[in-house]
Amino acid sequence: MMHWLDSWVAPLNTVLFHFGQDAVTWAELLGFATGAVGVWLTVRFNIWNFPIGIANNVFFLVLFWTARLYADASLQIVYLGLGFLGWWEWLHGGERRSRRVMGHASPKLVGLLAFLIVPATWGLTAILSAAHDIAPFWDALTTALSLAAQWLLNIKKLQNWYFWIAADVIYVPLYFVKVLYLTGIVYILFLSLCGFGLRAWMRESAVREPHAEVVAA
Repeated sequence: MMHWLDSWVAPLNTVLFHFGQDAVTWAELLGFATGAVGVWLTVRFNIWNFPIGIANNVFFLVLFWTARLYADASLQIVYLGLGFLGWWEWLHGGERRSRRVMGHASPKLVGLLAFLIVPATWGLTAILSAAHDIAPFWDALTTALSLAAQWLLNIKKLQNWYFWIAADVIYVPLYFVKVLYLTGIVYILFLSLCGFGLRAWMRESAVREPHAEVVAA
C-alpha cells in the first residue's frame, strides 16, 4: 500500500530547482500557486476558493509528509475535511439552505475560539514534543490559530482574517527555520492578502449592514 502511495506522489517530489538550501519540488511550487490563488479567491468572496484550497492541501500534504513535518502534514488532512464542509456551508448554510451571507462573528464565539486555542496549543505541544517536532509550541499554536480561522471562514465570518493574520505572522519565520524558503515567501504573500481580505470584507460589511437594516424595517 505504501509502495503504491510512494509511486503516486513521486512525480510531485521531483526537484525542479534549488532556492538556497530549499530543494523546490512540484509539490512546493504547486502549493505556492494554489495557495496564492485560493486566498485571492477568498478575498473576492468566490466559492472556488474551496476546491482550489483543497488542491492546495493535497500538495502541502505531500510536501510536509516528505519533509517529515508530520504536524503540518496532519493539519492538511484536517483542512481537507474542513474544506469540503466549508464548501457546503457557503452553498447551503444560509436560510432555507440558501447561500450563506457574510457576517460578523459574535463576541461570544470569538471569545470561545480564543479560549479554546489555549488548551489546544497545550495539548498539541505535548503531542508534538513526544514526536520530536522541530518547534512543538509554535507548530501547536499556529495549528490552533489556523483551525479557528478555518472554522470562521467556513461560516463566512469576517473575523476569520484576524486569526489567519496571527497564524501567518508566526508561520513566516517558522518555515524559514524549517528551510522551506519558497513556502515561507508564499506565507508572506498570504499575510499581505489577508490584509487585503480584511479590508475587502469590512467594505462589504459596511455595504450590507445598512441594506439589512432597510430590509428589516
